[in-house]
Amino acid sequence: MATLELYTKGAGVWVPDPEAVWVSATLLRDYNPEDEQLWLQLQNGNEVHYSVDSPSDLPPLGNPDILEGENDLTALSFLHEPAVLHNLRVRFLDYSSIYTYCGIVLVAINPYDQLSIYGEEVIDAYSGQDMGDMEPHIFSVAEEAYRTMTREERNQSIIISGESGSGKTVSAKFTMRYFAVVGGAAQQTSVEERVLASNPIMESIGNAKTTRNDNSSRFGKYIEIGFGRKGDIIGANMRTYLLEKSRVVFQASSERNYHMFYQLCAARELPEMRSLKLEPPEYFHYTKQGGEMQIPGTDDLSDLERTRNAFTVLGVQSEQQMELFRILSAVLHLGNVNIQASGRSADRSYIRADDRSLAVFSKLLGVEGSQMAHWLCSRRLAVGGEMLVKPMTGQQALEARDALAKHIYGQLFTWTVQRLNSALRSQKGKTKSFIGVLDIYGFETFDQNSFEQFCINYANEKLQQQFNRHVFHLEQEEYVREELAWNRIEFSDNQECINLIEGPLGIFDLLDEECRMPKGSDENWARKLYDQHLNSKPHPHFGKPRMTNSAFIVFHFADTVQYECGGFLDKNRDTVFEELINILKASQSELVAELFQQQGGAPSVANGSVRSGKRAAREHKLTVGFQFRQSLQMLMDTLNSTTPHYVRCIKPNDLKAAFMFDPQRTVQQLRACGVLETIRISAAGYPSRWTYEEFFSRYRLLLRGPQSQDQAQASCRQALPQLIPDTDQYCFGKTKVFFRAGQVAVLERLRYERLRVAAVTIQRHAKGWLARIRYSRILWAAATIQRYTRGALARRRALTLRYTKAAIVIQKTYRMVVVRQLFLMIRDATVTIQAFTRGTLARRRYRQLIAERAAVLLQATVRGWLARWAYRRVRAAVIFMQCCVRRKASRRELLRLKAEARSVERYRELNKGMEVKLMQLQLRVNQQARESAALRGTLHAEREAASAELEALRGIIQKLENQRLEKPPPSPAVSEKEVEERRRAEEKAAQEILRLTQEMQALQKDKENISKEKENLTAQLHEKERTQNECVQKAVQEASAALQSELDEEKMKYQGLLRELTRLEQRYDNLREMNLLTEPSREHRRTDSAQSLISEPLSPCSTPLSPQSLTPLSWSPFTSTFPSPEEKRRISVTSPTPERRISVWSLESPLDQLMEKMDVAKDPAVKKKGEDLEYAYDAVRVANKFLESQQQKQQTEWKDELEDLRNQLSQKICSGSSPAKKRDLWQLLEAREFECMRLRRELKELRHTATLRHLLTQVSLSAPTTETFCAARPKPAAVAGLLECRKRDETKLIKNLITDLRSEGALALPPGLPASVIFLCVRQADCSGDQARARSLCSAALIAMKAALTKQTSDLDMTALWLKNFSLLHDLLVQHSPEQSLDSDELVSMTTDLSDLIRSLSVLCIQAYQQLLSITETLLQKLIVPALLESETIAGLSGSAVKLVVSRKRAGSDPRPLGADAPTMASVLRQLRALHTALSRQALPQSLAEQAFRQMTYLICASALNNLLLRKDMCCWSRGMQIRYNVSVLEEWLRSQDLAAGGAVATLEPLIQAAQLLQVGKKTDADAQAIVRTCTALSSKQIMKILTLYTPHSDLDEKVSLNFIRTVQELVRGRSDSQPPQLLMDVRRTFPVTVPYSPPPALSADDLVIPESLKISFLRRS
Repeated sequence: MATLELYTKGAGVWVPDPEAVWVSATLLRDYNPEDEQLWLQLQNGNEVHYSVDSPSDLPPLGNPDILEGENDLTALSFLHEPAVLHNLRVRFLDYSSIYTYCGIVLVAINPYDQLSIYGEEVIDAYSGQDMGDMEPHIFSVAEEAYRTMTREERNQSIIISGESGSGKTVSAKFTMRYFAVVGGAAQQTSVEERVLASNPIMESIGNAKTTRNDNSSRFGKYIEIGFGRKGDIIGANMRTYLLEKSRVVFQASSERNYHMFYQLCAARELPEMRSLKLEPPEYFHYTKQGGEMQIPGTDDLSDLERTRNAFTVLGVQSEQQMELFRILSAVLHLGNVNIQASGRSADRSYIRADDRSLAVFSKLLGVEGSQMAHWLCSRRLAVGGEMLVKPMTGQQALEARDALAKHIYGQLFTWTVQRLNSALRSQKGKTKSFIGVLDIYGFETFDQNSFEQFCINYANEKLQQQFNRHVFHLEQEEYVREELAWNRIEFSDNQECINLIEGPLGIFDLLDEECRMPKGSDENWARKLYDQHLNSKPHPHFGKPRMTNSAFIVFHFADTVQYECGGFLDKNRDTVFEELINILKASQSELVAELFQQQGGAPSVANGSVRSGKRAAREHKLTVGFQFRQSLQMLMDTLNSTTPHYVRCIKPNDLKAAFMFDPQRTVQQLRACGVLETIRISAAGYPSRWTYEEFFSRYRLLLRGPQSQDQAQASCRQALPQLIPDTDQYCFGKTKVFFRAGQVAVLERLRYERLRVAAVTIQRHAKGWLARIRYSRILWAAATIQRYTRGALARRRALTLRYTKAAIVIQKTYRMVVVRQLFLMIRDATVTIQAFTRGTLARRRYRQLIAERAAVLLQATVRGWLARWAYRRVRAAVIFMQCCVRRKASRRELLRLKAEARSVERYRELNKGMEVKLMQLQLRVNQQARESAALRGTLHAEREAASAELEALRGIIQKLENQRLEKPPPSPAVSEKEVEERRRAEEKAAQEILRLTQEMQALQKDKENISKEKENLTAQLHEKERTQNECVQKAVQEASAALQSELDEEKMKYQGLLRELTRLEQRYDNLREMNLLTEPSREHRRTDSAQSLISEPLSPCSTPLSPQSLTPLSWSPFTSTFPSPEEKRRISVTSPTPERRISVWSLESPLDQLMEKMDVAKDPAVKKKGEDLEYAYDAVRVANKFLESQQQKQQTEWKDELEDLRNQLSQKICSGSSPAKKRDLWQLLEAREFECMRLRRELKELRHTATLRHLLTQVSLSAPTTETFCAARPKPAAVAGLLECRKRDETKLIKNLITDLRSEGALALPPGLPASVIFLCVRQADCSGDQARARSLCSAALIAMKAALTKQTSDLDMTALWLKNFSLLHDLLVQHSPEQSLDSDELVSMTTDLSDLIRSLSVLCIQAYQQLLSITETLLQKLIVPALLESETIAGLSGSAVKLVVSRKRAGSDPRPLGADAPTMASVLRQLRALHTALSRQALPQSLAEQAFRQMTYLICASALNNLLLRKDMCCWSRGMQIRYNVSVLEEWLRSQDLAAGGAVATLEPLIQAAQLLQVGKKTDADAQAIVRTCTALSSKQIMKILTLYTPHSDLDEKVSLNFIRTVQELVRGRSDSQPPQLLMDVRRTFPVTVPYSPPPALSADDLVIPESLKISFLRRS
C-alpha cells in the first residue's frame, strides 16, 4: 500500500487514549513491514512502543499542519475519527468556531454562551452567497436551501438532530428567523411575524428543563414554511411528533415540568390570574417532584408575557388565552387531589367531599365535582351484557388521575398546534414550494430506557437510513457526472434493525398484539420477544440481558441500548376512562368541550385512546406506537420528496460549561449522529477531488515533458501512472481527477522530495558561489589592509615633519608675545599718568562751573517764583471759564444719557435693581438741578436787584456829590443818616453776594460728587456686563453643541422613519395594484397621479380631476404649522415631518369626500375591505401618528429649552454689573427677540389666515362671492418675465411637463426646466392676485412630480432629474417667500403662503435622494464582493498560490462567472460613474454628491469587509494585496472626481486596514504591537477574526500561531476601542444628508429655452 511510505521518522500519528480518546504522537523511527512495534513520542514527551501485528494495525496518520482548522472535514487528507475529532476541537477551542462542514452536513457544537453571530448584518452577509464560499454557519445552510428552492422550484428540508441540550431548538429558531428576513419584504409582514411568534408558544408548552438541557424540546416538530412565486413567505404549517406526556405527572431529580406551569405560578399575583387559585410551584405535586423550581438566568414572568404576546400576534384573543390558562391551572390542581385508600384490604379508594384541589379543578373546567370524584375512584365494566361499576384501589385511582392529566395536556397541546396552523395558513393563494425545518430528538441512551427512548431511537434509525442513502446517492451522482468507472460503495445499511422494530412480528407488532390481549402484561410481551427473536429466529440486532427477564437489548447503528419492559404496554395504550371524558365533554367551558368533543366522531384519538366498557370498541383504538409509525412514515415520505440539508448538533460537555470540550462525549455523538458514517462513505470512495487545472498548478513540478496550462488534462493523465503505480488509488473524470484517502499525502510527499532535491541543488550552487565571493572579498580585504597600512606610515612621517615646523613657529610666536607684553606695559603706565593729570585739571574746572551754576540757579528760582505767581492768577481765570464751558457740556451729556436711558427699556426690565438705583440717582440729580436752577434764578434776581439798587445808590451818591459841590454842605445830622443808610445797603449787598457764592460752591461740589458716582457706576456696569457676556456666550456654545448632537441623533432616527414610511407607501401601492388587477373594472378608476402622499390628504387638483371645480378655498394637501426657513436651509432626513391637520369638515375619509364632491365613482377595489389593504393602511396611519407625535414632542422640547435659556440668561444678567458687557449682550438679545417677534407674527398671520378661511367657507355656503375677500388682499406687485397658464390648461401643463415626461427627451432638457416653468406659472398666478389658483397649481405639480418619481424606481437619470427639480423648486419658493424677501430689496416676495409646500418639497428631496442611493445600491450589491475580493486585477499574483486541498463544491451552489463575465473593479467604477454622471448632468451641488458617494463607499466597505470576515479563502497574503490594489483604484477615482473631501475615502479605512493586516508580519511581539497600533478602524473582534481565518496559500507562508493571536488579544484589550463591539459592520447604516440651500439667479421666461417636444406652447409670456 502506498500510504506505508508515509510512516517515516517525524510523521504524526494518532494513538488511542482512555481519557482523550485519541492523542497525537510522532514517529521516532521509520516503519518497516517486518517491525512488530513503532517507536512513538507523545505530546508530553514520553516515549512509548506501539504494537503492530500487521500493516492494518498501524495507527492513523495525522494531517499536515496547513489543514489544521479546516472548515470542511471532507477536505482533510486523511479521513478518520481522530482527524475529525481534532479538527473540531481546534476550531471550537482555538478559533471559537462552532460550525464545521462535513460534506453535506453542518456540524454545530453548542457553545453554551451568547455569541454575536446571528445579527441582521450577518444575515445580510450570507444572503445571496454560495455555501462553499463562506465560513460554516446555520445561515449558510438556510441560504443554500432557499436558493435551491427558488432556482430549481423544488421543496427543501433542513433536518436538525442531536442530543438533548445540543442546541437543536436554537438552530431551528435561527433558521426560521433567516427565512423570515430573506423571504419577507423590506420589513417583516404579518406572515413572517406569525411564523416567528410560534416559537415562544411551542417552547412554553413543549419544552422543559432536563439534566442535560435547560430548554429541552420534549417533542419533535416539522415546520413547513410556504413560499410564493416571488420567494416570499405566504404561510406555514407545523407537525408534531411524540409529545412526552409522562413529564406532566412525573419529573426526575433536577428536572422540571413544562415551562408553562412555572410561568403561570410566577404570574399568580397578576389581577387576571388570581381567579386561577395558583400557588408557588413548591405547592403542586406535578411541579415539585424534580426539586428544581427556577432555572438560573431565566424569568418565568417575562417569558409568560412573551408567550401571551405571541398568542396575540397569532390571533388568539385574551379571553381564549385565559381559557387556556384555566385548563393548565386545572391540571396542576388535579395533581393535588388527595385519593385515599379504604376497605379492609385497601381494595377501594375515595376522595373527600371537601377536597379543595378537586373543587378548584371542577370550577376551572366547569364540571361536576362529585361526578369527577366518583369516576376517579371507580370504573365501569361490561360483564355478560350488563354494565357493572367496580371500585379501584388507591394506586389504580392515582394512575387514572395521572392518565386524565396527561390526556388533558395532550389534547390541549394538539389544539394549540392546530390553532397555530390555522393562524399560519396561507391566505395569499396556493403555496408554490416550501422549506421544511425538522427539529427532532437525537439518539438517546440513559441508565433506564423506556418506551419514549425506544420510539426516539426508532425515529433516528429511519433518519439515519435516509441520510446514508442520500449521501451515497450524492456520491453516485458525482461519479456518474464525471463518467467514472467506479465500484459500488459498501455502507452500513440499518434495514435489518428497522425490520426488527417495524417488520412483521417485530417489536411494535408484538407490543400491539399484547396490548389487545385482555390480560396483557409487560412480562408476557418480553417472553414473546425472547421466543420470536432469540429462540425461533435469532436476530443479529436483538439481545437479552443476562441478569433480568424484563428487558431486551437492541443493537442500534449508534450504540447498544437496553430497554426495560416495564410500562411499555401502559404507555403504548395511553388510555383514559370514557366516563371521565364524558364528564369533560359536558363542561360549561367552551374550550374544554371543544377539546373533547372533537374526538367523539373519530375512531381514534390523536395522542392516545379512550377505554370504555365495550371490548369491541376498544379493539379498534389505535395505539401510540402505531400512530407514531404512521406519522414517522409520513415524515419520511415528505423528506424523500424534498432535497434534504443536514445539521448535526453536538453537545460538547455535560456540565453546560462555555467552550469546554469533552472528547469522549463528542465522539459518542459523532458516532450516533452519522458524521463519522459520512466520513467513512467519503473515504470508501474518492474523497480528494481536484480539477485538472488545480492539479497542474500544484504538482506541475512532478510532471515531465513540455508543460502547458492548456494541456493540463493530458499532462495529468500521462504523469499520474508514474507517480502512483496503483491505478486503483486514483481515477480520471471529465473535469476532475479523483484520489482515494491518503493519496494526496503521497503526492505531497513526492512534491516535498522533489522540492528538497531541488533545494539541495540550489543550495550547492549557492554555497559555491558564496565561497567564491567570500574568497574574492578576503583577497580584496588583504590588499586594502596593506594599502591602508602604507598610507598610515606615510601619514605618520608627514605628521612628524608638521610637528617640527609647528615647534619653530611656536618659539617665534612666544618670543614675539614677550616683547609685545613689555611694550604694552610701558604704554599702559604712560596712559595712566596722563589720565591722573588730566583728571586733576578737569576737577578744578568742574568746581568753577559749580559755583557759576549756583548763582544762575538762584536767579532762576526768583524769576520762576515771579512767573508762577503770574501763572496762578491766569490759571484761576481760565479754570473759571472752563467750569462754565464744562457745565454746559455736562448738561448736553446729561440729555444724551437720558435719551439713551429711554432707548433701553428691556435693559431696565432685566436690571430692575440697577435701574431703580439709577432712577433714584437721576431723580436726585434732576431735583438738585431744579434746585440749582431755582437758586441761580434767585441769585440772578438778587443780583439784578442789588445792581439796580447799587446803581440807584450810586446815582443818589453822585447826585448828592453834585449837590454838595454846588450847594453849601448840609447839616451834619442829614449827612450822617445818608451815610449810614448807604453803609447798611452795601453791607446787605455784600452779605447776599457772599451767601449766593457759598450756595454756588456747594452746588458745584454736589455736581462733582454726582459725576464721580455716575462714572463709578458706569465702570462697574461695563465690567459686570463684560463678565456676564462671556458666561452667556459659553453657556450658549455648550447648549448649541448639545442641541447639535441631539439634532444629529434625531436626524438618524427620522431618516429611518422616513425610509420606513416610503416602504409602507410602496407596499400600499403594490397592494392596491394587486387588488385592481384581481377585480374586474366596472366603473371609472383613478389613475396613479390621483394618489397623494399616504401621510398627506389628497388635493382636489390631482391630475384626473378638473381644475375648474376648484374654488379659492380649495383645501391644500399641505399644512403650515412651522416657521419659514432661514437664509440657509438644512434639509435633513431626520428633520421632523410637518404636523398634519384634520380639516374642519373631514369627519370621514378625505378621499371619499373629495370623490363625492367631484362626482367620481368609487372603484370596487377601493371599497374592498381586504385584510392586506387594511394592514397597510393601519401601518401607514400608525407611522403618520408616530411622526406627528415626534414633531409635537420636538416643538414642546424646543419651547421649554428656549424658555429655560431665557430664564438662565435673565438670572445671569441680573447677577452681573458690567455695562459694556450688557450692551453687547443686549444687542444679541434684541436680535433674538426680533427673531421671536417675527416668528410670532408669522404664526399669528397663519392663524388669522386659517380663521379667515374657515369664516369664508361658511360665508361661501350662503353667498359664494369673494369680492370682500379679494378686496382685503394686498395688491400684488407687477413682475415681468413670467409665464401665464390659463386655468383650463393646468391639467395639460402638468401632463405634458411632468406626467408624460420620458427619459429619452427629459435628459436633453436644461437642468430644472420643469421646476422653472412651474414656478413661473405659480408666480404669475400669485402676481395676478389669484392665490388659490397659485396654491392649487403648485400642489398639483408637486403631487404629479411625486407620482413620476415613484414610477421611476429603477431609473438613475430620471431620479436625479426629479431630485434637481424638487431642489430647484424648493429654492425658488424659499427665495421668494416673504421672510427671505424682507432681507433683499431687489426681490419681490410672493403673497401666497406656500410654507407647507416648501416643507413637503424638503421631504421629497430626501425621498428622491434615498431612491437614488437605493438604485445604485441594488446595482452595486452583486458587484462588490466579486470585484473587490475575488477579481485578480494584478495578473499572476495568486496563480501559483494554490491551496493544498480544495474543498469540493456543494451541489446546488451557483457557479461563479469566470473570465470576462466576472465582475471587476471596472464594473464597480462604471456604476459609480453612472451615479456621478447623473448628478453632474443635473448640476446638483457638489456637497450632495460628496454625501452620496460617502454612503456608497461605506456600503462597499461594509459589504466587502463583512464577506472577508466570513471567508477563510480570502484571508491570505496574496488576496490582501489584491484587495489593497482594488481599493486604491477606487480611491484614485474618487480623488480624480474631487469626492474625497466629503469623507468618501475615509469610510474605506476599515477595509484598507484589513488588507494591510493580511500583508504585515505576524510572528513577533513587535508585529503584534504594530498591528494594534495601525488597525485603529477595526474592532478587536474583527482583528482577532482575520488573524484566526488567516490561511497560507503557498509554501512560502506560515499559519498564524495561537501564541501570536493571544498576544494580539491581550494588546487589543488594553487599547481604548472606539469601534462598535460587533463583528460585522452594519450594512444598513445610513448617514444624515443635508441638501444645501443656494439662492438661484433671477429667473425670467425670456431666459428659458423650452423645446417644442414638450407641447406647452399654450403658455403665454407676461
